[in-house]
Amino acid sequence: MKLKDGFVLREIAGSFMVVPVGKRTQEVPGVIALTESGALLWKRLEEGADEKDLVAALLDEYEVSEEQAAADVAAFVKKAADEGLFEE
Repeated sequence: MKLKDGFVLREIAGSFMVVPVGKRTQEVPGVIALTESGALLWKRLEEGADEKDLVAALLDEYEVSEEQAAADVAAFVKKAADEGLFEE
């Protein structure tokens, strides 16, 4: 699971946004808003994390059960995949 090149994470006035750059601006119009936990997962993906690493990151940062963290990661990964943010 690898993020496509051409996206940058920005924090703007306390909100997290994934901004397409270069040729990606033609593929993805506008920005993608992320929650704080979504930004955490994005940063880990930029470092090469897999789903197991993402679950561990949520468990380290938030007081949630492993089941909830796994469900949240699965939802995040599905949405990112649906948006075409991963390389095939």
